[in-house]
Amino acid sequence: MPHKFNADHRDKIPKQKQRVTNWAEYDEGLRGRGDLTVWVSEDALALWSAPPRTTPGGQALYSDLAIEL
Repeated sequence: MPHKFNADHRDKIPKQKQRVTNWAEYDEGLRGRGDLTVWVSEDALALWSAPPRTTPGGQALYSDLAIEL
């Protein structure tokens, strides 16, 4: 069965090869790996939000610019 081919090795985590000596820098690096910074211009922010609704119910209509981002 193909799904059992690598079953013995699938969940093994290899032993660490190098020691971490600067834990503060290491932790900061891990936090930085998940960082995603997006810069949006002021013009785009002005067009971002939907206009106020005049009737009750329904979904707000956002600009194409907001949907693309």
